Amino acid sequence: MTPGLANKLCLSSATKICCNFPETASNLPADKAVLTGTPIRQELLSGNAEAGRKFCGFNADKPVLMVIGGSLGAASVNDNVRKILPELLKEFQVVHLCGKGKTDESLKGTTGYVQYEYIKDELPDLFSLADIVISRAGANAICEISELHKPNLLIPLSAKASRGDQILNARSFERQGFSMVLEEEEITEAKLLDTIRQLYTNRQKYIDAMAGNGHVDSIRKITDLIEECARS
Repeated sequence: MTPGLANKLCLSSATKICCNFPETASNLPADKAVLTGTPIRQELLSGNAEAGRKFCGFNADKPVLMVIGGSLGAASVNDNVRKILPELLKEFQVVHLCGKGKTDESLKGTTGYVQYEYIKDELPDLFSLADIVISRAGANAICEISELHKPNLLIPLSAKASRGDQILNARSFERQGFSMVLEEEEITEAKLLDTIRQLYTNRQKYIDAMAGNGHVDSIRKITDLIEECARS
């Protein structure tokens, strides 16, 4: 959201500076900052919901909640979701990407719940299947979720365990109407369950906000900018 030391050292040498968040542009030289968005993996756009449903063994009777903790998983997110799992499964089917070594053996075989350490090839299908998403708030992850127009609840990494970057990311998306946000310190079982229900009930509002943001082809915009700078 704000330039770190390495980026600050490079600012004077850069011709143009690509950034993802509107707030970032305001912290950069006005004649250099370009709001390009973040390039996302194009294969994520080609998912098949029915293939995802078959992969998870789900039916079409209940909506699907996908929980993503990041590439290494997120113990706090995992624990909080599992605490309310019996209640969640009354209303949702849950696909849980929980990180290496973070599956819960006691939950294997639970109807309507599947957990994976990590998913690669099937990830586009799972995204396509998901009605709503719970995620950490790393910049790449939330930009993928936004590009896919998935209503989402962001649980950013605590400031106690980071520089607070994810909190800034999450609050930016909240201000833009793309996301709901719960910080770890404010989570209770009742509050998490209620927020998930609110997200699902109001999901179209978030879909419309993300869809109405104005699609930016980040890859094309960045490559065009490189070519323009090279010519000049």
